[in-house]
Amino acid sequence: MATTFLKRQKEMKRMEKQREKAERRAQKKLANRTKQNELPAEGVSPAEDEVLTASVAVPPDLNPQG
Repeated sequence: MATTFLKRQKEMKRMEKQREKAERRAQKKLANRTKQNELPAEGVSPAEDEVLTASVAVPPDLNPQG
């Protein structure tokens, strides 16, 4: 009977490690996405980047130019 208990403990520990690893992967993936969103596009000057960001942030129906 002790063997079954030890097997169950071992299995629970294995499952917990899998969960933790999946969490770390998800956090890393999210961090990479936010890092990529923060970086300006290559070949675009900071002034152009601000203009592009501002034009994207305004919905088309609220845009005074459109």
